[in-house]
Parts: sequence; structure tokens; C-alpha cells
Amino acid sequence: MSESKPPRKQAVAIRYQVESDAAPKVVATGKGHLADRILAIAKAEGIHVQEDPDLLALLAKLDVNDTIPEDLYRAVAEVLAFVYRLNREHG
Repeated sequence: MSESKPPRKQAVAIRYQVESDAAPKVVATGKGHLADRILAIAKAEGIHVQEDPDLLALLAKLDVNDTIPEDLYRAVAEVLAFVYRLNREHG
């Protein structure tokens, strides 16, 4: 009986600065240890991490500094709205 390996952890970080960005963009992406590092930095900086495997799979296909494509605007906007709400509620 062969053991299947657990899937490698994966992470994508996005940024959206209303004043300077036309749309959200990918600022980091990685698997395994790099994903762990991205998540550790987010935690250390108090940045909320949203777990959405479907959105992650789509965003992971983009390169760093790529702008989010229009067909993902709605999904990313929902995540950003959630994060903004959390920030407002928790300072």
C-alpha cells in the first residue's frame, strides 16, 4: 500500500493600495517553505490570512507583480471587503 504525500502548503499574497494601484496585484507566491515564510510574515505583521483553496489555485498561476485579472475581481473584492471589515472591527 503506497502512502500518499500530503499536499504542499501554498500561499499567495496580494496587495491593493487604492491611491496607487489600478487593481490588486500579486506581491508574493510560493509553496512549501516559501509558503510558510509568507504566512509567518503575514502573522507577524497582523495581516489576516483568508483560506480559499479555489481562489488560491487561480492566483497561484499568476506571477509576482501581475495585476489580478478582471475575471477574478469579484472573488478578490469579497476577500478584501472581509479583511477591511475585520480591520475596522479590530482596529
